[in-house]
Amino acid sequence: MSVENVDNLNEPIEDINNVDIDELPDKKVGTKEVQEANEILRKYKEGKKNLESRVISCEEWWKSNHWSQFKSQSNNRNDPKPTSSWLFNSVINKHADMMDNFPEPNVLPREKSDETVADALSEILPVVLENNDFEHTYNSVGWDKLKTGTGIYGVFFNTRLQKGLGDIDIKQLDMLNIFWEPGITDIQASRNLFIVELVDIDLLKSRYEELADKISNTGVDISKYEYDDTVDTSNKTMVVDWYYKVNNGIGDALHYVKYVGDVVLYASENEEEYKEKGYYDHGMYPVVFDVMFQEKGTPAGFGYIDIMKNPQEYIDKLDQAILKNALVLAKPRYFIHDNCGINEEEFANIDNDFVHVASSLEDTHVQQIVGVPIPAQYLEVKQLKVDELKETSGNRDFSQGTTTAGVTAASAIAALQEAGSKTSRDMNKGSYRAYQKLCNIVIELIRQFYDEPRTFRILGDSGKAKYVNFSNVGMKQEEPTEEFGVELYGKLPVFDIKVRPQKSSPFSRLSQNELALQFYDKGFFNPQLSDQALATIEMMDFEGKQSVKEKIQENGTLYQTILQMQQQMQAMASVIEQATGDGRLSAALAGNQGSIEGMSSNPIGKDSAIQTTDSYGNLLDDTSQAGKARLRTGEAASVK
Repeated sequence: MSVENVDNLNEPIEDINNVDIDELPDKKVGTKEVQEANEILRKYKEGKKNLESRVISCEEWWKSNHWSQFKSQSNNRNDPKPTSSWLFNSVINKHADMMDNFPEPNVLPREKSDETVADALSEILPVVLENNDFEHTYNSVGWDKLKTGTGIYGVFFNTRLQKGLGDIDIKQLDMLNIFWEPGITDIQASRNLFIVELVDIDLLKSRYEELADKISNTGVDISKYEYDDTVDTSNKTMVVDWYYKVNNGIGDALHYVKYVGDVVLYASENEEEYKEKGYYDHGMYPVVFDVMFQEKGTPAGFGYIDIMKNPQEYIDKLDQAILKNALVLAKPRYFIHDNCGINEEEFANIDNDFVHVASSLEDTHVQQIVGVPIPAQYLEVKQLKVDELKETSGNRDFSQGTTTAGVTAASAIAALQEAGSKTSRDMNKGSYRAYQKLCNIVIELIRQFYDEPRTFRILGDSGKAKYVNFSNVGMKQEEPTEEFGVELYGKLPVFDIKVRPQKSSPFSRLSQNELALQFYDKGFFNPQLSDQALATIEMMDFEGKQSVKEKIQENGTLYQTILQMQQQMQAMASVIEQATGDGRLSAALAGNQGSIEGMSSNPIGKDSAIQTTDSYGNLLDDTSQAGKARLRTGEAASVK
């Protein structure tokens, strides 16, 4: 269970009035409604009981407390309890794959008239996320996703940020602190949503002074993680954020209540501004689930620890058996007859040069215990379990930069690595879908709350900063119009989010660079081959595809322009030759035509013959028809 400061709570859009909520004549939410909500919360918690137990268990596995989670324990409490890190290693490698492909958004308009706003959103949206330290949040949610199967984002508007101006607030939410209707698979389909957290009582009273005498240490009992250090909660109380949806005749209006026990701290339905339209205009619960492996009957899922803990348990138990055997063999042990008269303390102390014996010492009185080495099958079974764990998680050797014996060819290694990354790519696509939903909510909050112009610092590719002023003016719905006596709703700008990785992985960048070199080697940037290159690229899928297409199209257009100019100059040269009899210009253009038609035919890096030219740039050893014509023209001019 997370414990947060009151300043980090999801703040209501407006503070509560300094009056008792139950005394308001037009109130809709009071003590009775909160008591009913608490009953719903208890039912939701009961329906989530098994999931919470599994989440807590996964956390213990993650902390290498394996033996506390085993179904069958060792009979001897003194037995060694080794814990290997195969499970841990698999999880951290998957997490590294996530962070190597950290996402970034590209906002696309659905109508051409909204392109300007979409371009501005594409610039400021990453800044909004950066101001929320989103990379850290993405990192933390990623751990939850991999370990327990579900990472949860909270996307709120916090009026306490920006010195009271308010701003978007993105947080990681704890699975143990959020409750939904049992049986639903989409969190947005839940009748109610509860988010709870422990808050210091004194801080809460200082924030809501008018209700201080009613706030006490009460609330719903929720599940807790096991900590190595004691967490004192005696001076804390449970604060509940209750979200629910109400049909207002147009759609579902989202409402929000913050309460402690049966004391209402804030209720949007009690506010004139929000009682009809709801708390957030977008009408969605402000949470986004990022699920690893979807589980039926719930919006949550299960993670890698759930599928790896069984082989990890057998690995640890086999390690225990191997270690016990090694310890037995490492220390000599003896059978000693009761009446042999041997001083056992002196015998056990290897520092003693002499061991006293009270009677005659015979071979039968002392006999060494001969241990039996553990069979080789134990080691083979253990290795099979290690391989099973690695295969189950997709954490094979070649995905970590190593290969199995006998695989040395670069193409074979690349193929194995490509196959090994399939699970990571699928995992990242799921995270991108959650990221897309998160960005959509952020855009809707910008649409609702960014009424005042805000300045954003945008860093370009060169690292140079530019400053952009932005407000939601271009995002608001247009005023309704009337045509033929019928009132028509005004257009509401709608945007789509295209997610792409930032290529933080050096391997991703190297792959992209290699692809560019391959395009060059194949002549994709040869103007004469632009049509063929475009047709080929159209069938391909890679990052930056559109920019490559645009460059090839530019090359093709430039080439056609040069050919047209060449034709015009040839026509003018013909007129000059007919009028003056001087054919040098025509001959020179004929030579240049050949150069243009053959441009880029010899790629850079290919050997070509060294050619000698005169002061005019004409080839001295040119045997082409144009070259011969230039030679005759030159000779005629010299005779004159």
